[in-house]
Amino acid sequence: MELDDNLKQLMKELGMAINESLSESETISEAIANIRGAGYDVFLVLEATIGFNKRREGDAGPDSENEGAAQRVPMQSGELRLTPRDTEFLKLLRISLGERQSG
Repeated sequence: MELDDNLKQLMKELGMAINESLSESETISEAIANIRGAGYDVFLVLEATIGFNKRREGDAGPDSENEGAAQRVPMQSGELRLTPRDTEFLKLLRISLGERQSG
């Protein structure tokens, strides 16, 4: 797939935003400082996979009815709603929803 210049720029902006948020994270800085304080050098390499699909004109957005019914997952602090696309993505990452079985 050949990327147009606009998409390349948007992807570059996303990469810079991710990098900036990581470098400004106090939690990450503290964790790195703790590792260094224990006498180790730290090398942090993160890999992100970002998928995108070009929507055709007239296609509905991701919150539309055509996504299918959202699955509700009970959480201690509330409820998490997942679309079928969310569920498939989690399965690809091998993340189980820990669904309860009735009985």
